[in-house]
Amino acid sequence: MAEVILMPKLSDTMTEGVVAEWHKKVGDTVSSGELLAEIETDKATMEFESFYDGVLLHIGIEKGATAPVNDVLAIIGEKGEDIQGLLADAKKSNAVAEEAPKQEEVLKEEKEAAPVQAATPAPAPKPAPQPVAQTATDARIFASPLAKKLAEEKGIDVGLVRGTGENGRIVKRDVENYVPYERPAGGNSFTAAPAGTESYRDENVSQMRKVIAKRLAESKFTAPHFYLTLEIDMDNAIAARKAMNAQEGVKVSFNDMVVKAVAMSLRKHPTVNSAWMGDFIRRNDHVHIGVAVAVEDGLLVPVVRFADTKGLAQIGAEVKEFAQKAKDKKLQPQDWEGNTFTISNLGMYGIEEFTAIINPPDSCILAVGGIKQVPVVKNGQVVPGNIMKVTLSCDHRVVDGASGSEFLNTFKSYLENPVMMLV
Repeated sequence: MAEVILMPKLSDTMTEGVVAEWHKKVGDTVSSGELLAEIETDKATMEFESFYDGVLLHIGIEKGATAPVNDVLAIIGEKGEDIQGLLADAKKSNAVAEEAPKQEEVLKEEKEAAPVQAATPAPAPKPAPQPVAQTATDARIFASPLAKKLAEEKGIDVGLVRGTGENGRIVKRDVENYVPYERPAGGNSFTAAPAGTESYRDENVSQMRKVIAKRLAESKFTAPHFYLTLEIDMDNAIAARKAMNAQEGVKVSFNDMVVKAVAMSLRKHPTVNSAWMGDFIRRNDHVHIGVAVAVEDGLLVPVVRFADTKGLAQIGAEVKEFAQKAKDKKLQPQDWEGNTFTISNLGMYGIEEFTAIINPPDSCILAVGGIKQVPVVKNGQVVPGNIMKVTLSCDHRVVDGASGSEFLNTFKSYLENPVMMLV
């Protein structure tokens, strides 16, 4: 009997996926455990294996196409088997699943409106939504296999190449004749246009960028943020790092020291290591630190688990490995799930101070700026000093000003006296 394979939910935030590659075509024999397709989620491109033995009878989502979770991805069964009934049932099930939340919302609205229904006039019916015109940017990229291979070899984003083949298809000569966009110093790439001519280009929104936009907008407009900024004297941290890195095989960064100091501070201030869960607050006994990593399409937050129990060298090795895996799109769900606190560090970009949006379900995120040499007063004298500014974004539903301030001062004490992190 034929088996229906649905678009899998490969991460906690995934609502839709893109088929990056099919490794089988209709009519091919498939074995259980064999690689079937590659699915692009909001965070990584992941290999998807078949759970069944048989013949690939149907592909429901073509390469490059986007589809919601639980849409029909493929059907595997016996050669020549009739699958029309299965397809019809699957479409019917999806329609019912989509309609259920709408019905619940209608009932909720009616229930909320009931007490005031007699006292207020019935609202005017909402106008029917206007159809949205589909643009060329909504379509998949059409390119010959040879053009794609050549673009990959040359390190060219095939989506930026203008196609001259039939129906705008990108062919070999288009890649060979491609002229990269000019990149001015300090700016984004753009296409040079003649003086006095307006020009722009539209880009498809990646799955990662869609989820970033959705989750951070929800966080910003549902969690009441407030911000606490503190200056930290980094002279002792600089000296300690220099001494540690003088040892053979040791490479500790300031970010590693920040992660360790945060983890130890959370042990003393569990309120900051909490999460707002709607009708209750979750107090986490474990410390999992999310470390924001910039990648081409946006931002990923791999998690250093039980960071309070790990040494600086181990934290540094994990963060370095996560950063490389993130850039290669090889992070797995267990790499990015379960954070209880998040750190965003832009110091390496020369940013002195900034605020960050809380990464749900955390109640706080620490924004770390760069170390700057400035005049400071020590023992009544003005001397050169190294100062780093950090800003804690807090969800006021969980963390109050006093508890956030106490956490920051403990964090400050660890970085200003690094030996405390070694005992």
